[in-house]
Amino acid sequence: MEINTYTLASLKRGQKGVIKSVDTSDPQVQRLMVLGLVEGAELEYASAAIGGDPIEFRLFGCGISLRREQARSFQVAPVATGD
Repeated sequence: MEINTYTLASLKRGQKGVIKSVDTSDPQVQRLMVLGLVEGAELEYASAAIGGDPIEFRLFGCGISLRREQARSFQVAPVATGD
């Protein structure tokens, strides 16, 4: 991994990111890919449970919750909001 890489786990509330690569070594991550967590998908960090785990993201208008450990398997590029 590069030094300045972002993962889904490193996004902040309200921040959007586009998935650039996926670490598919974990079979559970492979199952998440079936739900649309694939390269090119844009997600938004919606919220997190008390303590920060799990994290809820918005993907294709739906909410999906991931454990922080799983979220680290998805490298993303932050999307500028244009504010």
